[in-house]
Amino acid sequence: MELRNFIANEWVAATATRPVIDPATGTVLATVAESSADDVATAVRAAREAFDSGPWRTTTAQARGRILFEMARVVRQHAAALAELETRNCGKPIVESEFDVQDAATCLEYYGGLATKIHGETFSVPDNAINLTLKEPIGVVGLIVPWNYPLLLAMWKLGPALSAGCTVVLKPAEQTPLTILEFARLVREHVPELPPGVLNVVSGDGPVAGRALVESMEVDKIAFTGGTDTGREVLHGVARSNLKKVSLELGGKSPNIFFADCDLDAATDGALFGVFINQGEVCSAGSRVLVQREIAAEFMARMQEKTARIRLGNPLDRATKMGPVVSQEHMERVLAAIARGRQEARLVAGGGRAESLPQGCFVEPTIFESDNAASIAREEIFGPVVTVIPFGDEDDAIRIANDTPYGLAAAVWSRDIFRCLRVVKAVRAGIVWVNTMQPCYVEAPWGGYKQSGHGREMSLHGQEEFLETKQVHINLSETPLGWY
Repeated sequence: MELRNFIANEWVAATATRPVIDPATGTVLATVAESSADDVATAVRAAREAFDSGPWRTTTAQARGRILFEMARVVRQHAAALAELETRNCGKPIVESEFDVQDAATCLEYYGGLATKIHGETFSVPDNAINLTLKEPIGVVGLIVPWNYPLLLAMWKLGPALSAGCTVVLKPAEQTPLTILEFARLVREHVPELPPGVLNVVSGDGPVAGRALVESMEVDKIAFTGGTDTGREVLHGVARSNLKKVSLELGGKSPNIFFADCDLDAATDGALFGVFINQGEVCSAGSRVLVQREIAAEFMARMQEKTARIRLGNPLDRATKMGPVVSQEHMERVLAAIARGRQEARLVAGGGRAESLPQGCFVEPTIFESDNAASIAREEIFGPVVTVIPFGDEDDAIRIANDTPYGLAAAVWSRDIFRCLRVVKAVRAGIVWVNTMQPCYVEAPWGGYKQSGHGREMSLHGQEEFLETKQVHINLSETPLGWY
């Protein structure tokens, strides 16, 4: 199966092609476009024309909302096929893919409803005048999404962008373009109301296709989710071009903090779920488990016992709890991090490739114990690896939690709500959970402090990222200014 770029509602061949690999079996799933800078420029021109002179510019908010609801309906109608394709492409268990696809539809519905809720303000100024603001779409936006939640994170960006009235060039990760291309096919077939050029999808490598999108003088904004180092490159590219607006959702090394009075059964489940969901390929993964010393030994024993029961295997099997990581290349990076960890920390569980599954990119769920100075506790691994760090008192927990260049998420577990709220206020992170880990809702903002990014996704805040604010001043006085 050969898939092309989706540009102006047509399938357009690119300069070259590349294979897409099933990480569970190593087999080729499809061949997709390997877009060059010229291929990306073709998509940008289509989006530019659709925004500047196409019918999208005058499409009403009500019509935009209806289109997003239609997209959501199509996703729900084809949810089973999309979930299976997602699992085959990125390796996550089918149960997780099914949840993600439904969540993607919910995101489109939310922003479909929000399309008619965009409004400005009026201001009292010291003059005989009316002063107000208008909210207007930024323009052509480049959306660059990662491989861990391919369809869902694309909808996190596409929903608010279309709701705001922007046109889009969407670049999926080179490893996982299949569900996004299938989404484009379904939209073309079932949502004829969407004008050509509003949604464009180009597949290709980040350093080529992604860079071309970032540095294009015809793109007004980039919304990027990925690693912090790549986020720096995005900022450099924007500075080299037209200083377009940027929102970045980047890496994390999130602390999951457990005090001695926590519910141990719920807490150890939360610790494991917080880092091993989606094979640990989660930007908000609780990859630093901070445990008060009074319960550290028992907590570790429970984690070790429960980890041994995590079932790795065919991600299409509904009993599977962990599938393969996304690619051979990424598996080697994770295994290299584990090898470094063996030199500086105590290995508690796992620690290598799953030898019983030699055909796929399977890594054992791995637990280390160390202090916060070890590289295994400081670097984002983006795989099924967790470091347990004992702490003394509340101040010690907060100090360790904040001792990181990242600030995406955190969690605190305790029966003492006063302690929980003190920790919530003290931890420098954009998302803090109390007695749970990883709930995520389109109605609430998502984003980080420090090197975890700029801006917010989802909720009203996510839509605001795709809007410009224009001040309008209307003079009501007939008296001349008297300047001359």
